[in-house]
Amino acid sequence: MVAIDVGSSNWKELVLDSKSPVIVDFWAPWCPWCTRLLPDFDSLSDEYTGRITFAKVNAEASPDIPSKYGVQGLPTLKFFCAGRPLAEIVGYVPRSTLKKQIDTMLSTHQDCLNQSSTLKQV
Repeated sequence: MVAIDVGSSNWKELVLDSKSPVIVDFWAPWCPWCTRLLPDFDSLSDEYTGRITFAKVNAEASPDIPSKYGVQGLPTLKFFCAGRPLAEIVGYVPRSTLKKQIDTMLSTHQDCLNQSSTLKQV
């Protein structure tokens, strides 16, 4: 499964209201490190199908989302649980580093859900 494209119109539904953990790749078409990360991101989305949702936000097409979450460099990967960001990776990282972070997220996901309540967006 290739990562889903997320923008302003479906952000709440696909990321904030997701019952599964979500990893969001904030990227831009002009960013060479984003392009380099994409094959690993898509490959890992296949490997983790059904356990974590992989989403991509084009920072140029939906600038309100990265602005709201303090994204200052691309690529930035943010890990969401129960509608809130829990961790992030800024810049390109090798596949092994990304896989390790995903495994950590999955191992703590149930604890996150047990300790979380739904956040209201203002």
